[in-house]
Amino acid sequence: MGLISAITAAAGSALADSWREYFYCESMNADVMVVKGVKRTGGKSSNTKGSDNLISNGSIIAVNEGQCMLIVEQGKVVEVCAEPGEFVWDSSTEPSIFYGSLGENIKKSFQQIGRRFTFGGDTAKDQRVYYVNTKELVGNKYGTANPVPFRVVDKNIGLDVDIAIRCHGEYSYMIADPVLFYTHVAGNVPGEYTRDKIDSQLKSELMTALQPAFAKISEMGIRYSALPGHTQEIADALNDVLSQKWGELRGLKVVSFGVNSVTASEEDEKMIKELQKNAVLTNPAMAAATLTASQAKAMEAAASNTSTGPMMAFAGMNMANMAGGMNANNLYGMAAAQQAAPQQAASQAAPAQMAPQSAGWTCACGVTGNTGKFCSECGAPQPSADGWTCTCGTVNKGKFCQNCGGKKPAGAPVYKCDKCGWEPEDKSTPPKFCPECGDPFDDDDIVQ
Repeated sequence: MGLISAITAAAGSALADSWREYFYCESMNADVMVVKGVKRTGGKSSNTKGSDNLISNGSIIAVNEGQCMLIVEQGKVVEVCAEPGEFVWDSSTEPSIFYGSLGENIKKSFQQIGRRFTFGGDTAKDQRVYYVNTKELVGNKYGTANPVPFRVVDKNIGLDVDIAIRCHGEYSYMIADPVLFYTHVAGNVPGEYTRDKIDSQLKSELMTALQPAFAKISEMGIRYSALPGHTQEIADALNDVLSQKWGELRGLKVVSFGVNSVTASEEDEKMIKELQKNAVLTNPAMAAATLTASQAKAMEAAASNTSTGPMMAFAGMNMANMAGGMNANNLYGMAAAQQAAPQQAASQAAPAQMAPQSAGWTCACGVTGNTGKFCSECGAPQPSADGWTCTCGTVNKGKFCQNCGGKKPAGAPVYKCDKCGWEPEDKSTPPKFCPECGDPFDDDDIVQ
């Protein structure tokens, strides 16, 4: 009787699971992160006896905007779809006589009956559809119960100190990798997985990562009072710090980080203001202006002094200045000297302007700039020079003018040894070798 009951159960369950199925997900609220898909069976549906955790081949799964569908078979993710629309699963191991080749599906159905018979008519298989919420999860409040260290860096004045700040606001995150989140966080959830189950852990890790994130922000030169205007930079810094725990392990990432208020202790704010003021006074001009303002206030106070008289008050103020007080005029002089120093150094470093050289030749009478063959003042002829004279007045030894580039005029060449200076009697027909030094005559010995 037991074998007959097993065969009957196996055949009945196999036929009941042969229907194609339709899975969908109701609208997920902001607190649901993962939910199990629901098989739709209306009141007039004939598919009411199929197994809950079984998906027939050719089943349709609806995917909405902001959702990612996962098909899990025997505890392993075998299919992923994040594109909105209709998804048809045509690679299921459970055959359906209503999808694909009828003859082939009937054969596979009988194989399923035989397999289920060995398990007493049970399916011995688990297939599930899960929907992961990929929308931005907003409204996560945070607050620093204890002060968080923040490094204040001001390169303009050389300020580099650590202070303690308090801040509070809201942040949002999203599931960037649904497979990682299902595998490491919400795997095999029977119904739905809500974010209240993980928010406490996430908030604790976020507050721990806030300190190194603030360190990266301070290195950018951003003041703690300006943090509300740089929320995107903070979110990027948090993602860098939390990339291993949130991104690589859970598939989460910070989308936005809002700062409602940032406050430092009264002692830290007073210290920063004092350091900034002292740094400003290292500028002689600023120090002189501050001293002038202080002296003006002192003069007003002295003029209004009725107890000892204005004259005694002014005398006391002058005695204080003579005893070692800084003179504002000296400070203004130092500032002017500092401003003039770079200009003076630049003028000294600039190359001197060379006076333009006059063109032409200089006569013995002292007149310069002669360009003709005779002096324009005394009429003396131009002195002879080795080489040839260009039309611009420049004496050259080569084949081209070194001033204007003009070519040497045609004519019989005149030779002169370029080594020892020996000149042949017939300068147009020199010997092959210089009789004084033995240097051969070539184009380098042509002087005209």
